[in-house]
Amino acid sequence: MRGKSSFIILAGIAGFLLSGSVRADVEAGKRKAETCAACHGPNGNSANGMYPVLAGQTARYLYLQLRDFKEERRKDPVMSPMAANLSKEDMQDLSEYFAAQKAAPLKVKTDPEKVKLGAAKANDTLCSMCHLGGLKGQNEIPRLSGQHPEYVEKQLKAFRERTRTNDGGNMTSVSRTLTDDDITNLAQYIASLY
Repeated sequence: MRGKSSFIILAGIAGFLLSGSVRADVEAGKRKAETCAACHGPNGNSANGMYPVLAGQTARYLYLQLRDFKEERRKDPVMSPMAANLSKEDMQDLSEYFAAQKAAPLKVKTDPEKVKLGAAKANDTLCSMCHLGGLKGQNEIPRLSGQHPEYVEKQLKAFRERTRTNDGGNMTSVSRTLTDDDITNLAQYIASLY
């Protein structure tokens, strides 16, 4: 009996070590996120359209983006230096903290006609295939719903122009078919979702 229980304990420890998973500390993430509030707002609800809403974003996506900024696979004049000195633990804590926050509805006025056209374009380009229904995101696929239209436009154009390429090619492939009007309409539609 003793041998069997020792084996189970060792198997559990080995499984934990092989998975590489460490439980992130949301409270530590909250403390670490104080610097982030200047751009991303309290609890990750940015009031400035140039900065994304982080609240309610998937933890896996947030972690991968921080890692990509740190490792220079994604570049931004503000975020790249901010991520440069983050440890893996810092990135995990921050990601879990922002994922645990509730996204607040945006205080932006959307154009109903553009929202309608954007919904049709999202349907045509099968956005929900990866981003799921309501564009809520999953795992490493970001939540789009309730994101600032300015930020969405900037990112879609960056994918289309291949100045942002840390997506494995999926968004680059989709965005190359989008016109500027398509991008504006998609951004309006995405901002209207909550």
